[in-house]
Amino acid sequence: MKKQLITLILCYLGCAGFSQTMPYQSNAKQAKTEISDVIDHWHQAAAEANFKNYFHLMTKDAVFIGTDATENWQIEEFKAYAKPHFEKGKAWDFTSVQRNIYLANTKGIAWFDELLDTHMGICRGSGVMQYIDGNWKIAHYVLSIEIPNENIEEITKIKKDFDTRILQALKTKN
Repeated sequence: MKKQLITLILCYLGCAGFSQTMPYQSNAKQAKTEISDVIDHWHQAAAEANFKNYFHLMTKDAVFIGTDATENWQIEEFKAYAKPHFEKGKAWDFTSVQRNIYLANTKGIAWFDELLDTHMGICRGSGVMQYIDGNWKIAHYVLSIEIPNENIEEITKIKKDFDTRILQALKTKN
């Protein structure tokens, strides 16, 4: 009887934990809507230069990777970079024009990609979302500038010197 009671308690606790980490197990559409809303609010917070709301939608250990090869920021580094932009009253204004969201089978993880209308033209954002304490948060975000294939050679020439310097520095570190 004692064994059965312990098994029942462990099963209950496991199921309760499972529902916390699997918020979408019965409703993937709702989870995708919630995730999309978080990403939209995140972009909106940047457009409104709302530093607090912007970073509140990210995990405490989030990573932001920008368009420059040197922009691989842990959350505190990214806050330091972003703060002066937000303090000017306008950070950046990205509007999603297309988004795909994918849900993992376990552990409250989702990932997404989106095409963005930005001041840099069309960009792509991709990221990982994590379900924490009843809320979806952005854990990892990558921003890239979309370059038409017919312009790759031209762009490669433009960035050749920069890439050479970065590659030499990286190879020297290793």
